[in-house]
Amino acid sequence: MTTSTFTVTGMTCGNCVAHLTEELTEIGATDVKVDLVTGGASPVTVTSDAPLTEDAITEAVDEAGYTVSFS
Repeated sequence: MTTSTFTVTGMTCGNCVAHLTEELTEIGATDVKVDLVTGGASPVTVTSDAPLTEDAITEAVDEAGYTVSFS
């Protein structure tokens, strides 16, 4: 298992978190943890069986309608 940590901006509620989680699950995430910061930068930790590329994560976050940044 691998873990990826990044920041997502633009989320405002639990429905936003659910939508993001759905998109990340579609690319192989087995567990998604979001520390929601309403209207700010929310830390996200994703666990998956295989490594997820930054490009795949970016595409999933974009599809959900948010912006991702990697530290």
